Amino acid sequence: MQKVLLVDDDIEFCEATKLLLESNGYEVITAHDGKEGLAKVRAEKPDIVILDVMMPEMSGYDICVVMKEDSDLKGIPVILLTAVDQALFQTTYTKVMGLMTEADDYIPKPVEPEVLVKRVQDLLSNK
Repeated sequence: MQKVLLVDDDIEFCEATKLLLESNGYEVITAHDGKEGLAKVRAEKPDIVILDVMMPEMSGYDICVVMKEDSDLKGIPVILLTAVDQALFQTTYTKVMGLMTEADDYIPKPVEPEVLVKRVQDLLSNK
């Protein structure tokens, strides 16, 4: 069973997305801030990581950069899942920053459940 690490500070979103992914045959681990997420990436070595961008402790962008610079982690596909487009005037994060992180995919929130599952499947099948 392929392992997905979902890192998002929105607990309800995590629970709903975890159920969605589990119903599609994935094992799902969650973390609710950036530092916890990075620690779980290192400990669990998931098959794919889904990162929210705007989180306490450490942003999804920062986690992605650390992962892509680490020889043990850089092969793990990363999806940045974010509401940055909606919060453009309330945040210092930008879409360009996301594209510069070497993330494997970038999906704006809200995302349709079937779109998220398809993108996860596509990245894992190319791994």
